[in-house]
Amino acid sequence: MRRREFIKLVGGSAATPLVLWQLTAYAQQAERVRRIGMLFAFSANEPQSKARLAAFRHELQQLGWIEGRNLQIDARWYAGNADDNRKNAAELVALAPDVIVASGSATVGPLLQATRTIPIVFTVVPDPVGAGYIESLARPGGNATGFTTFEYGIAAKWLELLKQIAPRLTRAAVLRDPSISAGTGQWGAIQSVAPSLGVEVRPVNMGDAREIERTIETFARSSNGGLILTGSALALVHRDLIITLADRYKLPAIYFERYFVAAGGLMSYGPDFLNQYRQAAGYVDRVLRGEKPADLPVQASTKYELVINLKTAKALGLTVPTSMLAQADEVIE
Repeated sequence: MRRREFIKLVGGSAATPLVLWQLTAYAQQAERVRRIGMLFAFSANEPQSKARLAAFRHELQQLGWIEGRNLQIDARWYAGNADDNRKNAAELVALAPDVIVASGSATVGPLLQATRTIPIVFTVVPDPVGAGYIESLARPGGNATGFTTFEYGIAAKWLELLKQIAPRLTRAAVLRDPSISAGTGQWGAIQSVAPSLGVEVRPVNMGDAREIERTIETFARSSNGGLILTGSALALVHRDLIITLADRYKLPAIYFERYFVAAGGLMSYGPDFLNQYRQAAGYVDRVLRGEKPADLPVQASTKYELVINLKTAKALGLTVPTSMLAQADEVIE
């Protein structure tokens, strides 16, 4: 059907319902399908994965992007293997999507190595400037922009909260991924406040599960210890193991995300991660409509949530101070 004939039929008063239906079908077929690549810093079966992807999809729908009509999403998942991560990044770039969504620091680096032209919108990245992903928060400058989770200073708050809920704490094992800038940055922030709180801190590099288990077992042989889990993709990979070890050795622990507490962890303090995926959908919409990542400022989380699991606290023999309960955004009983 030629464009002139299409317009004539639309404007004609004699169009039958069948013709109108055919015209609608024609218009839908003519609508360009845009392609989004997504690289996640965790596996497809993780509850966080499903919740974050659902939040992202829902927000895109609200903005008029419907899968199967004008949108296609290709996702790849990261489960702690750096080689697989690079392979997944290369595969997504080879698909030549209109934009790629990168979830977590572990995914952004490989994507930027694979492309400097395809727009990238990242989420849950603690320090994109320090990692070299962008030039500045206000003016990213390249093909990447997105949403940062928290400044490294939040890690100092984790130790303060842990000491508050477990006043006898004198030692803390800090689980981190030393291969990313966030791992060393968060560790540095914790180190800076440890002496003033009377706590000796020890780094635990997250590698394979056996190494984590062996290190925590050795650490737990002395009394008055606790755990701090810093933010990283590996933290999600080893989530269940770390929660289990904290319970087995009766170690009070603080995490960076609510889900750890819902799964049995003691407490968490961090931003609303689901909201970052909703915001990312907004940036993807703007990119698909012609805006450039270099012109979209990186945005930081503005609200942080304190979540406490009273059942876990009781099992550890801890009495949560009233002041902490008053501060908490959610208390799980």
